[in-house]
Amino acid sequence: MSPRIAIVEDDADLRRVLAEGLREEEFNVRAFANGTELLASVEEQEPDALVVDIGLPDADGRDVCQALRARGVQAPVLFLTARDALPDRLAGFSSGGDDYMTKPFALDELIARLHALLRRASPPEVPEVGGLRLDPAAHAISCGGKTARVTPTEFRLLAALAARRGEVVRRRDLVQTAWPHGAIVHDNTLDAYLARLRRKLRELDGSPEITTVHGVGYSLG
Repeated sequence: MSPRIAIVEDDADLRRVLAEGLREEEFNVRAFANGTELLASVEEQEPDALVVDIGLPDADGRDVCQALRARGVQAPVLFLTARDALPDRLAGFSSGGDDYMTKPFALDELIARLHALLRRASPPEVPEVGGLRLDPAAHAISCGGKTARVTPTEFRLLAALAARRGEVVRRRDLVQTAWPHGAIVHDNTLDAYLARLRRKLRELDGSPEITTVHGVGYSLG
């Protein structure tokens, strides 16, 4: 069976070139213009790998990646971006990305990287995330028919916890995921963000709870 590849790229010309090029390599391709369309499609069919533009019109591609991880989608993600600064690259990896290409790029290299990602991918264990849903376009979370707004930083923290539900996520890992590389984040700053998230989760019926593991980090259970 041909590998299923999902592309999300708002530039129509580039999206067409990518889709046609990958189909010529016998990939099964689905292409989308924004993150909302991609997330809706995952409900129907999970891809084997994704090509995600970071500069999407409705959401940061890294937030879309975190939303996918929070839903249990562990397929490898190749980010596309016009930004090549080190903090941008590190932020992509921290949000769950597996590879990174800067525009303009050679299509042959992108195809080679996708093949490499697919070779390394193994059948994932999909974490249970209950009824909690994360919407990176609206920066909102929902559960039990209720919705709450979150800030971009709160979204990234919760997505990191949801992607590893039941595990203890270290404080350092949460900081690296939610804040730009090199940012100075004090312990009480992280604690304050998690306290706000706890309050918002309590407003949602049936939502999981954030637990503090003293001296280590936090867990969503």
